[in-house]
Amino acid sequence: MQRISVVGNSGSGKTTLARRLAVALDAPHIELDAIHHLPGWVPIERDRFRAEVGRLAAASRWIIDGNYREVVVEGPVWERADTVVWLRLPRRRVMRQIVLRTVRRTLTRQVLWNGNREPIRNLLRWDPEHNIVRWAWTRHARYEQRYGAARLDPAYGHLTFVELRSAAEVDAWLAGLGKRSRSPAESDGDRCL
Repeated sequence: MQRISVVGNSGSGKTTLARRLAVALDAPHIELDAIHHLPGWVPIERDRFRAEVGRLAAASRWIIDGNYREVVVEGPVWERADTVVWLRLPRRRVMRQIVLRTVRRTLTRQVLWNGNREPIRNLLRWDPEHNIVRWAWTRHARYEQRYGAARLDPAYGHLTFVELRSAAEVDAWLAGLGKRSRSPAESDGDRCL
């Protein structure tokens, strides 16, 4: 595993897992939200986003987290990836995590990407484009369909898919990576999954 795409619903723990993987595998971590959200929550222009992600994905090793279809599934991330880790947590778990995270970020005024903070008013908005909790709720089934179909699509036959459905599965899989990476019997050409 040299180039890993971490995907899943908002609030599923993509960035946390990607950071842990980056440490475990001593690989650079790239968070797509940090590229996409310019100051003032202005989205990066689509072609510029694709070009920047393509430049980063050209590296020999990385862990990239995010779901942006135009650069992940249909773009340079999955073109170059060898592994996709899908955090497929149940909706109830994702919703609990996204609510707690959003409330914490909002109350502490945590600085996110490029100086952005989650505005309190967004918690009161119904539009999923502005309310991350509603976004996670409305996107859950869509991600289930997208990544479930991708696993079976011959176009992605070059990818190894790892599906993790709970925090316990995440921990067990990460622990197994450490054991496999230290195994003297494993050759350079073996896949770790």
